[in-house]
Amino acid sequence: MRQTVFELSGPRSWSARRAAIYTAPMRLRALSAIAAITCLSAFASPALAQSTVFVVRHAERADAGKQVADPDLSPPGHARAEALASALKDAGITAIFVTQLKRTQQTAAPLAKALGLTPVALPQDDTSGLIARLEKHTGRALVVGHSNTVPEIVKKLGVPSPVTVGDTDFDHLFVVVRPVGGQPSVIHLHYR
Repeated sequence: MRQTVFELSGPRSWSARRAAIYTAPMRLRALSAIAAITCLSAFASPALAQSTVFVVRHAERADAGKQVADPDLSPPGHARAEALASALKDAGITAIFVTQLKRTQQTAAPLAKALGLTPVALPQDDTSGLIARLEKHTGRALVVGHSNTVPEIVKKLGVPSPVTVGDTDFDHLFVVVRPVGGQPSVIHLHYR
């Protein structure tokens, strides 16, 4: 009987192999999110001016529960940031909003680089200022927030049903569609 062995190409270190194994499912899920977003965009009429806001929580932190004031992303967090960039690179995003903290900026960095955009950093507690900027923006925007700010942002964008993001949830992607003169709606996806 013949046995097939799959081997990862590239570096042979265990950490490199583990990173490659970890990111493969993330890429597949990111492709699924891209397909869903593309389908949604195909049905939107260009004659109707509407805004779409993609809202995510920052990716995994490197502090692993330690009380670090402004931690970087962990290796899985960097992989998730790349998955987000892969999922949203063709979504037509024209603005990216982050907070002053490194983890939101590092989560948005791969997408910003791919699109040639400079993220706008706002204080994490200035949800009203963020909403005011989004109100003026008629295209598609990405907002990278925190577990305690994402639900508030989605609510202030006019979505009537509440959303929740737990302390260990890093894969939620909320797509808020805001038609002119209509009720905003949210599509809840996951990316990995």
